[in-house]
Parts: sequence; structure tokens; C-alpha cells
Amino acid sequence: MSTHPFEAKIVTQTDPIVDSNNLSNASAEAAPAEASITVFKRVHIIVNPASGQDGLNLPALNKLLQDLEIEWEMFVTRKGGEAGERAAQALAAGVDAIAVYGGDGTVLEVASAIVGSDTPIVILPGGTANVLSVELSIPGDHMQAAQLLGAVPNAIRVLDMGALIGANPGGDKGDDLLFFHLGIGLEGTMHEEADREAKDRSGMFAYVLAALKTLSNPTMAHYSLTLDGEAVEADGINCMITNFGSIGVGTIKLSHAIDVSDGLLDVIIFRDANVGSLLSAAANVVTSGEMAQPLLQWQAREITVVVDPPQTVAVDGELIEVDTVTVRIVPQAVRVVVPAPQT
Repeated sequence: MSTHPFEAKIVTQTDPIVDSNNLSNASAEAAPAEASITVFKRVHIIVNPASGQDGLNLPALNKLLQDLEIEWEMFVTRKGGEAGERAAQALAAGVDAIAVYGGDGTVLEVASAIVGSDTPIVILPGGTANVLSVELSIPGDHMQAAQLLGAVPNAIRVLDMGALIGANPGGDKGDDLLFFHLGIGLEGTMHEEADREAKDRSGMFAYVLAALKTLSNPTMAHYSLTLDGEAVEADGINCMITNFGSIGVGTIKLSHAIDVSDGLLDVIIFRDANVGSLLSAAANVVTSGEMAQPLLQWQAREITVVVDPPQTVAVDGELIEVDTVTVRIVPQAVRVVVPAPQT
């Protein structure tokens, strides 16, 4: 059997991402609006003190909020799940925006609690990687990001999320909403190697160090994919399902075809365990935005993956144990305040 009979769906930089006639959920809100300044007058601020950076500059933040005449309350989380609870309370209180100081996990928790609402999130990066803020061009310094509350031109970006079907890592009933990055194989092993302490100390470099340990003998696997009903077979060392293009470092993206607002999830398979080949492919992505061997890419709205032999699965940084993974796109799920587009 061919390793990738779904060749027509493979994405390159010159291919259209998707036929717009087939995107029933497309919206003009998917792209940022024209430059303007909106001041969010009533704001709840949710702070995760366990984030891996140096801490929130509260005096500077207080002065900024006073200068903007913003009415605000702050809530410090003490345990997992509390950020979502505070976000739901903020909605009930009718605030204009919810500011979140923390890493991607904290932002995800807040977003999952307010899916479908008109209340936007203001991300104040405070974690070790902050991939979402990099993806959205939000300043990495949390005080610069706080100016998006009304001190600088801002806009609303409507983001897609993903739903992990029937394999809820949180243990609750129903599907888990995710921003969405899922890795099967090498990435799962990397997350096992890069513990919390290492990530707090080294951030993204913890994953690089872990990768260097695992690349010496990565496990090859066979991936059986179902992409919007179409069967695909491929071998590789890692299968990634994502709607993030950024890797959290500068402007480097896995592919310029990946868009967090396009109503699609992207599937990428790393087929080659050779470090030189991976570096060559990464360089090609950086310079041209095109996928190259040993990388394969597809796009779909619903994806099922069966892997043989079973491999470790990492979902938005958390490890789960499943035999089969099924995910679907949740288009236009949450609103985020971003820098206004430059004209």
C-alpha cells in the first residue's frame, strides 16, 4: 500500500489552503479588524502564580490600569481548574475583557470556560513557552502586552479550537476543548523527559535537550489516519495535529499554510529519524514556508489516528494514554485581543 495515497490533500505553500466554497463556517471575523483603540473599562485579571517566569509587575500594572481608568479585580489561582471557574464568574459579572497572566495552559483553561462568548481574552504572557502569544504577535513582556487593554491600537482575533473526542485528559464527561497541539511519538517522549523543573529553568530549550536524548533512537511507527473520511497511511517518528504554526521561537513557523483561524486542523508527520534531514526540512520551512521531506502535511476538519505500535501522546503539554485519537475543529471558538494590524 502506498504510504500516502491522500496525496491530493498534501499542502504546499503554493496550494490554496482550502476551497472557500467548502468552508461553511468561514467568517470575516477570522482576520483582525482595522487599526483602532478599544479601552476595556471593566476587566477581571486571572493570575497563575505557578507560571515559570519571574512574576507579575503589579505596581506597573496598577498604574497602567489607573491611567486608563479601568475598573479591575484580580484573582490568583491556587489549583488546577480554578482559572476556568474564575473566567466563568467574570462572564457572569459582565466584564468587558478577561486578562490572563500565565502560560499557554492557563490561557487554554480560561478559553475553554468561555467558548462561544463575546468576551475577549487579553493574554499577559507569564509561562515558559507562551506559544499562543508568539503565534498572535502579542509582546512577550507582560507589561507591554497589558497595553492591549487600551493603551495601544488593538483588534479582536477570533480563534479556532480543537475538541479531543472520547479521550478527555481532564477526566470530565464530554469532549475536551484544546487550542490545539497534539503530538504522537517523539513529542510525547520529549514531554516525558522535560519535567516541570526543567521547563521552568530552560523553557523551550528543555524540549530541545529532551529531543537530543530521544533522537538517538526514536521509535518508528505506522500511522493510520482518517482525514474527513479519507484514509491515509504513513510511517514516521512523530504525528502532529495542530492549528498553531509557531514553535514559540521568534517568527519561525512549521508552515505558512497553518492558520489558527482558518477552520482547519493541520496534520504533520515526521518520517525521517535522521537529525540532518530534520534540520534541512526545518530550514526549508523557515526560508520558503513549504513542507519538504521528511515532512508530510494535510489539512482536515476531523482526524482520527491509530498508531502501531502504541506511542506516548502529548496534548497541549499534557500526557494522555489512548490507543486511538480523534479530534475535530471547533471554528471561531474564542476571541483574543491582539495588536492592531500594521497598515
